[in-house]
Amino acid sequence: MGTLVQIEQLILALSILILLHEGGHFLAARLFKIRVEKFYLFFDPWFSLFKFRKGDTEYGIGWLPLGGYVKIAGMIDESMDKEQMKQEPQPWEFRSKPAWQRLIVMVAGVTVNLLLGIVIYTMLLYTYGTEYLPNANVKYGIYCDSTALKMGLKNGDKILSVDGKPEKDFNKIPLDIILNKARSIQVSRQGAELNITVSEEDITKLLGDAKGFIQPLFPCVIDSVLPNTGADKAGLKKGDALALVDTSPAAPHYFQELRAVLQKNADKDIQLIVTSPTSGQKKLVTAHVDKDGLLGFAPKPPNYFLQTDKTSYSLPASIPAGIGMAVEVIKGYAQQLKVIFTVKDAHKQVGGFITFTKAFSKVWDWESFWRITGFLSIMLAFLNILPIPALDGGHVLFVLYEMITGRKPSEKFLEYAQYAGMLLLLAILLYANGNDIVRLFHK
Repeated sequence: MGTLVQIEQLILALSILILLHEGGHFLAARLFKIRVEKFYLFFDPWFSLFKFRKGDTEYGIGWLPLGGYVKIAGMIDESMDKEQMKQEPQPWEFRSKPAWQRLIVMVAGVTVNLLLGIVIYTMLLYTYGTEYLPNANVKYGIYCDSTALKMGLKNGDKILSVDGKPEKDFNKIPLDIILNKARSIQVSRQGAELNITVSEEDITKLLGDAKGFIQPLFPCVIDSVLPNTGADKAGLKKGDALALVDTSPAAPHYFQELRAVLQKNADKDIQLIVTSPTSGQKKLVTAHVDKDGLLGFAPKPPNYFLQTDKTSYSLPASIPAGIGMAVEVIKGYAQQLKVIFTVKDAHKQVGGFITFTKAFSKVWDWESFWRITGFLSIMLAFLNILPIPALDGGHVLFVLYEMITGRKPSEKFLEYAQYAGMLLLLAILLYANGNDIVRLFHK
């Protein structure tokens, strides 16, 4: 069910982005009285799911959700309509219009995606504001995944800085390590300051899954108990603090540590030390872990123990903040592309539709949905403006060449360039989605 919700969110996000992107091209073309022959959400090779005609334009929905398109008359595009290009240019065709008008038509889609990203970020800031966990407030230290442990980090470490630069936002630490290709992490461990070396191999692994790299440790205190579960039958109550039975003087009592032990003891009984919130008394209880490695309780969240910083925005204040947020996303994405091309084997972490699907929440969370959609809108704007034939940026490059030199590239050259660009994009698409498939079978 969770995966289905993720797929639904991806399809909705892509539909919004495609319709508005292609709508930008469509409106710009109509502004200059250029005929638009087709306007499609998703591609329609061989057949379409739905279509109708209004005026000179056929509107429809294709069956292949890899994108969408507008077919602009008199333009060499993915339709590769050679017969039309053999005819004499007509006044309502793209090729008959001045270069500056063709340039506007080509940048219109990217412009809409960029503006959409800014609008989404602006409204998110206005509606929800911002909230982050200051690194200085991670008072219990970190919980490490396998990548972090192999790097030399340990549970309970407190991160001081990355490459000697103090970290303000705890949740940005993994991204900073990746984007800045960090070489060291400075930590406090049991009162001593240590320097942890970061290798290129570490960055490559982190690029593949930065989500669980480090988490802030927080105590395991029950917020609610589900009926007829192991926790309920053991008499656990809201407010009880749980710790694992251990031979050391201080038994591990952090939620992540308990969760890891529960998962290893699925369908078994486990002993816990329970501290009452009212009396402070400790007692030993035995509880049954179900086959999924759960006791049947919800813990109090991290922000119950760790103080976050919150900022609210008025509508006027959210606009420049939204623009700034979009600029930071563009910079970050450009840095990610640089990492992919400069860090050994980083290209193996490039993902396709499965990766994008997993980015969405398994439950409908509108704040999360719009944050991801805003990022995708900015990302599509950035990628589409790259000077690659078959992308908007490729068409823009050729129009700019014409405006600077006064010479228009031949239609035969544009045709071959379009073929080359389409082959390149197809290869990238197959490679990215191939990586997804490989990772499915090599977890």
